[in-house]
Amino acid sequence: MRRYDWLREIRRLDPERDFLRIHRITYAHEFPWDITRALELALYRTYAVPSIGRLLAETAELTERAQKRYDDTALLLDTVMEHGFDSGDGRTAIRRINQMHHSYDISDEDMRYVLCTFVVVPIRWIDQYGWRRLSEHEKRAMAAYYGTLGRHMGIRDIPQTYQEFEVFLDAYEEAHFGWDPGARRVADASLDLMAGWYGPLAPVVRSASMALLDDTLLDAFRFDRPRPVVRTAVRTALKLRARAVRLLPPRRAPHYGRQNPEIKGYPDGYRVAELGTFPSSRRLGSCPVHPVGDDARVQEDPAAS
Repeated sequence: MRRYDWLREIRRLDPERDFLRIHRITYAHEFPWDITRALELALYRTYAVPSIGRLLAETAELTERAQKRYDDTALLLDTVMEHGFDSGDGRTAIRRINQMHHSYDISDEDMRYVLCTFVVVPIRWIDQYGWRRLSEHEKRAMAAYYGTLGRHMGIRDIPQTYQEFEVFLDAYEEAHFGWDPGARRVADASLDLMAGWYGPLAPVVRSASMALLDDTLLDAFRFDRPRPVVRTAVRTALKLRARAVRLLPPRRAPHYGRQNPEIKGYPDGYRVAELGTFPSSRRLGSCPVHPVGDDARVQEDPAAS
C-alpha cells in the first residue's frame, strides 16, 4: 500500500451511504492516536458545562473510579465503531449507553452538545495536528456516523452537517461554559488520571495537556493559563509528530480503542453487557431523553443483552 491509498478508497465511497466504512478507515487506520486524544479532549470540554460537570461530580464515577469510567466509556463507543449499529455487540453497547444516561435527569440540549463534541473536536484536532487534513468525505461521514448514533440514543434535533455541528457547539459553549466546583473536581481527576499513565513524566504531560486547552475552557475551570512558550512548544511538538507520521507506511490492520494501552481495567477481557454503571435507583420517568425509532428495538431486543 502507498501512503494515500486509504484516502483514495474513501473518495470512492459515498459519505451518506458508506459513512460507517469511511469513518472506520479514518478512526482505525488513518488517525487512531489523534482521534483518541481528540475524544479525550471532547469529553473534557463537556465538564465545563456546569449541568454536566455537576452531575458527573455527584455520581463520583470520574472522581473515585476514574480509570474504570474512562475504560468503559472508551470501550462502549469503540464497540459500536468496530461492530456497527446492527451487530449484537453494537446493539448491546448502545443499550448500555442508553440505560446509563436514562438513569439521570439529563437535558436533551446537553446530550446534543456532547454529541457535537464527538464530531467537532476530532475534526479540529486532526486539521491542526494530524498528518494530513481530513477530506470533505471524512467530515461528512463523521457527521453521518454520530448523527446515527445520536438517533439510536433518542437525541432530538440533531445537526445534519458537520458545519451545523460546529455552529451548535460554539453557540452552546458561549452560552453555557461556566464555573462549578464539582465540575472542577471532575476536571482535576481526569487530568490526574491521564497524566498518571506516564509515571515520572506525569508533570510534563499535565503541563502539556493544559497547553492544549483554549482560554475559554481554562477560564471555566479557573485554571491558570499556560505560558505562551509552553503552548508553542507543545503545539510545535504535535506538528513535528504529524510530519513524522506522514512518512510512515499506511496502517494495514485496524487499530481500535480496545487496543490502546490507556485501557487498563480489563486485562482478562470484558463482556460488553457488563461495561458501565448500573445505578441502583432508576429515574426514567423524570429523564427528558427517551429512545425513539431503532433505539427502541435495541433496548427491547433480548439478543442485545
